Amino acid sequence: MTTLIKTTEDGRKVEVNGLAICLDGKLEAFELIEVAMHPNRRAIVEIMSDATHMAGRIALTREDVRKVEEAFAETEKQILASPAAINERFRLAVKRRTCSEGIE
Repeated sequence: MTTLIKTTEDGRKVEVNGLAICLDGKLEAFELIEVAMHPNRRAIVEIMSDATHMAGRIALTREDVRKVEEAFAETEKQILASPAAINERFRLAVKRRTCSEGIE
């Protein structure tokens, strides 16, 4: 399921596809970072004063973030309803944990 979040000034679409934020159909980020916590917050605020979060290189307003969070919630609801998806999440969680512990 793909949800349009906004269109950039140069005409590219910012969309949520599953649990990924995409720019013009290409993966940009899996998570949102608050501008206040971003290492380049001063430059971000100078360019887009109403930005509250970043998704990779994309500055998002509070309204954009609401749309992203709603799209993520809907995807998660669909995932939780699917036994195959639940098994895949467990498999990925185990893989991440073993990698973080140095076991490959």
